[in-house]
Amino acid sequence: MADIQALQQQLQLQLPSPVTEIHTPLLELRGVQLFIKRDELIHPVVQGNKWRKLKYNLLHAIEQGYTKILSFGGAYSNHLHALARACQICELDSIGIVRGEKPATPSPTLMDITNWGMQLEYISRIDYRHKNTDEFIEALHRKFGDFYMIPEGGDNSLARKGCGELLDELDTCYDTICCEVGSGTMLSALIEYNRNPDTQFLGFAVLKNRQLDDTISHSLVNTNHSTRWSINHDYSFNGFARTTTALNQFITDFYHQHKIQLEPVYSGKMLYGIMELIQQGHFKPGTRILAIHGGGLQGLRGYPALSVKR
Repeated sequence: MADIQALQQQLQLQLPSPVTEIHTPLLELRGVQLFIKRDELIHPVVQGNKWRKLKYNLLHAIEQGYTKILSFGGAYSNHLHALARACQICELDSIGIVRGEKPATPSPTLMDITNWGMQLEYISRIDYRHKNTDEFIEALHRKFGDFYMIPEGGDNSLARKGCGELLDELDTCYDTICCEVGSGTMLSALIEYNRNPDTQFLGFAVLKNRQLDDTISHSLVNTNHSTRWSINHDYSFNGFARTTTALNQFITDFYHQHKIQLEPVYSGKMLYGIMELIQQGHFKPGTRILAIHGGGLQGLRGYPALSVKR
């Protein structure tokens, strides 16, 4: 019988991830403490919230006797990247349904995925919109046989359970816990599993989607919680995976000053936003902030302007 400890040992994960305090003159001036939960250090590939979303999905698939796992994503998907490597290590077959036509030159992400044995199926963006319909899934079963399916980005109840357990690794209390918000899985999980009424949660949207607040509210309808939370939409930098010279410079400077590598899709936007809010006096003196580094460092390869420190 599989268990989480055995799975973590098989993947050689470094858990729990450490917490690093950040020291700058700005933080001292504002009287604010900032800490980073270093989930990017869990594993070179199966890192960050991708591991936390996958852990119980992988365990459930193995316990149910599945030998093949199928999921969805784009050409630079951190989720498919982590899933392909995890499946290779666990000796499971994997299938990736990729949004868009097959590129003439594969992205570094797709090259890794292919080298790790994931079978890729490219579909048009129009067809991709129907990926959650019964007809679409039935067609996949006719083509690929029996498989365990994980939603795009790993967004399901098992993923939220894995993400929520991050709170169990904290040995101290924080006034505000921050995370990146793409699908909203991590933020929803933190809110749902929070047991400290004095902690509030602040998400940073990494894409232009004002419906994220409603999505998270809907996911919490059947849960009992009184947690204070909000999403800041000011630091998406005009869209998912988009960046600017200022954001790139911030990521470079942050690495030089603190030896922590960020990337411009998720963690860079969140930390940029946190530091600017601190500068603006958004957090009162004495506030203890924890920022959760969501990993995804493999995505840096899509940004030549940023040197990769891995």
